[in-house]
Amino acid sequence: MKQKSLLGAVALLAALLLSQWRDGGRSGPTGESAQDPVVLTAALTSERSGEVVTVEAEIVKLLRDDNDGSRHQRFLVRTGSGQRVLIAHNIDLAERLDGITAGDPIRIRGQFEWNEKGGVLHWTHHDPRGVHEGGWIEHQGRQYQ
Repeated sequence: MKQKSLLGAVALLAALLLSQWRDGGRSGPTGESAQDPVVLTAALTSERSGEVVTVEAEIVKLLRDDNDGSRHQRFLVRTGSGQRVLIAHNIDLAERLDGITAGDPIRIRGQFEWNEKGGVLHWTHHDPRGVHEGGWIEHQGRQYQ
């Protein structure tokens, strides 16, 4: 009986510590966590989808728009820790980013989905139905959502 109680207490403590570690102990007003790049790295390496993260990155390549179904502006970024991720920004729901070029710094909040090429950040916009957590992209002092 004592062993089960001890294991339960250890599990609870571990869950609390993990929660603080993932949050970095301090979430900003946008929900950004100091640990978001760590969460993205873990999602990439473990092939896990569904994490909502905020990352700072550099645009490395502009791609053609995806016009199948909802239209998406697409580009590749490299995060500060070196990962390359595709950004799929829905331009039917949010304004297109104008004037972006390779080398530009950018901040992105979106949902990560793993794929065989690494992954994609999407939901970089508001949800008009208010069901999904909205994201955004910041470029040259302007926020697109």
